[in-house]
Amino acid sequence: MNLDPEDMRPVILRMKRANGHLASVIKMLEDGADCEAVLTQLAAVNKALSRSGYAIVATGLRQCLSQGEGLGDVDAQKMEKLFLTLA
Repeated sequence: MNLDPEDMRPVILRMKRANGHLASVIKMLEDGADCEAVLTQLAAVNKALSRSGYAIVATGLRQCLSQGEGLGDVDAQKMEKLFLTLA
């Protein structure tokens, strides 16, 4: 199943923000920032990327249902493997 780019727009925007945030974390490291501040910001980037992954899975499932494919056509083992790659 291919994801509709229009449905992915919010995910793309979230990932672009995370990308910018990661660049800020790298800059903090280059500037010798406080360890706690760096780790706090890195955790925020990590959470944003994780949420993006879950949003992709949820959007894909929603797309299957709206296109009438139903969940019966979804390979449960494949979906579980994809979901666990995010864990």
